[in-house]
Amino acid sequence: MSILIKQVEWNGSPVDVFISGSHIKTIGDCSGQSAELVLDGKNKAILPTFHNAHTHAAMAYMRSYADDLELFTWLNDHVWPFESKVTEEDVYHGARLACLEMIKSGTTFFNDMYWFWHGTARAVDEMGLRAALSAVFIDFDDPAKAKEQIEQNQRLFKERTRYSDRIIFQLGPHAIYTVSEKSLRWCAEFAAAHGLMIHIHLSETQKEVTDCVAKHGTRPPTYLDSIGFLGPNVTAAHCIWLEQSEMELLAERGVKALHCPTSNMKLASGKFRFTDAVNAGMEVAIGTDGAASNNCLDMGSEIKMAALLEKHFTGNTTALDAQTAWHAGTRAAAEMFGLNSGIIAEGALADCMLVDLNNERLTPGHHLIADMVYSADASCIDTVICDGKVLMQNRHVPGEEEIIAKGRAFKEKFRR
Repeated sequence: MSILIKQVEWNGSPVDVFISGSHIKTIGDCSGQSAELVLDGKNKAILPTFHNAHTHAAMAYMRSYADDLELFTWLNDHVWPFESKVTEEDVYHGARLACLEMIKSGTTFFNDMYWFWHGTARAVDEMGLRAALSAVFIDFDDPAKAKEQIEQNQRLFKERTRYSDRIIFQLGPHAIYTVSEKSLRWCAEFAAAHGLMIHIHLSETQKEVTDCVAKHGTRPPTYLDSIGFLGPNVTAAHCIWLEQSEMELLAERGVKALHCPTSNMKLASGKFRFTDAVNAGMEVAIGTDGAASNNCLDMGSEIKMAALLEKHFTGNTTALDAQTAWHAGTRAAAEMFGLNSGIIAEGALADCMLVDLNNERLTPGHHLIADMVYSADASCIDTVICDGKVLMQNRHVPGEEEIIAKGRAFKEKFRR
């Protein structure tokens, strides 16, 4: 498939962009170039798409199901009982709903952890996105459950090849309070042996830290380091209750932080210290978390929230400026997963979006990235392309009506 985008704004100037296969081939004058699909870029700008660093995508089916609750009450009394009734087919349809929302708000990659791995993988494959997918690994210190989880991940690792290379298989030990030390060690060893990433929740609440000290005599990062778990293949969600020395330890080990400001605020978990983490040497990317605790998957609003929150808490108006926030929501997660995306450049993956410069939120247009961070919403995004294929054009995604209808059915199935 080849796509020619004619006279689209890039870095403030009109250019042609020629996409061949899954990559951007030429940026410049393509007047003599033919393509299978030609898009008019006038009054539009081309930008990299968002990369959502932490999600539980299929939880789109739990949007507004259980709100305004303390985290462990929310998990133990509402989320986990709900999920005990969920099937792989439910996860498939929930993930399709999530993929639709992400496409319509400009996201083409997400880092996910959830049940029924194949359900999410099928949805991502069909919807044309990229994703790093892990099955939730939870054993609650039960040896029989641990054996079952290990065997499941070994099986999924073999079965991963049935899907597009847009899908990255990884391990997803949920957290130190839900996964035994033996299983955490197994995850680290299996990942090292097969070159896999590991996705985990870390130091999300003060209770998690207190309980870790009581059980292991040390705080979560030090505990994980003592069992050989930490490394550059680990992405750690939340990282709220970290001391400066812990940030430095995580940075030294190459662990990446995944910042989810809206979910953290809604669950009153605390505030991630973005500036301190970066100054300690940590790589940081922004994610939405799941729609059960956000309640949306709109990375544009998440980036704005992260920027404003950091300014407010540090008392520094220059903290987490628009360009840095934009990078944390686009290129940062791509780099973490070794993807040449999150950037518009010749040779980069053809993952991009066209934004409507005539949209009132982008007018008068003094600075496009600042407008995208502080002013824009999903209505500004006209076209989304991933892997050289158009997923949305004129704000329409093929099949979206059927996906929404399936999503509505969850209300009846899980009615309390």
